[in-house]
Amino acid sequence: MKLIFVRHGHPDYENDCLTPLGHQHAAQAALRLKDEGIEQIFSSPYGRAFETAQHLANLLCMDVEKLDFMHEIRWGSSDGNEIYADGHPWDTSLYAISQGFSLMDEEWTKHPPFCNNIVFSELERVARESDAWMESIGYRREGTNYRVIGENTDRTIAVFSHGGSSSALFAHLLNLPFFYLCRAICPDFTAITVLTLSDETGTLTAPTIEIANDSRHIRSGGVSYEM
Repeated sequence: MKLIFVRHGHPDYENDCLTPLGHQHAAQAALRLKDEGIEQIFSSPYGRAFETAQHLANLLCMDVEKLDFMHEIRWGSSDGNEIYADGHPWDTSLYAISQGFSLMDEEWTKHPPFCNNIVFSELERVARESDAWMESIGYRREGTNYRVIGENTDRTIAVFSHGGSSSALFAHLLNLPFFYLCRAICPDFTAITVLTLSDETGTLTAPTIEIANDSRHIRSGGVSYEM
């Protein structure tokens, strides 16, 4: 199976929709993906992701299925005590690097000012609910790997979501620390990341990264990233 993950286009966060520039981003991404053999399109329920997905759905004459657990994750203090940058994952990861912490070693997240961040409960939620979704498309989590249990796994699926929720999902799928993924794959608007898994029924498999944070369709289309 090929899983194609796409971040939403340039957003109007206040109204949870795409800006005119965001629609240009989404249109370019749709053109980039239209010949990938996509058979199913999922999206976060948030408007900015759903509108991005709709551009591809319109080209392919397909429906967009909402994937509730892929809504953007939350962060902030879990106990009312102040935490660095209000717990913003990307700012937190940069600060950790500035303090000499390794993002591959999550021991530092167990201590103030990092440990009281609600993002950790969000990561647990994404891991739990993504396991249920993966099983629904033919892959059952076993330890750190996936057992191919479906008979229709030789196909391509697209998932439209957000920088935070996609990083949380990648951390779980790839068994890598979340804050490391925040720096290693920091997605641009409509950036594309592609993971593949074996389709041989009964085998244990793990995702292979084919493409990460690919936004060349924006540059080649002559569209800017920001207004």
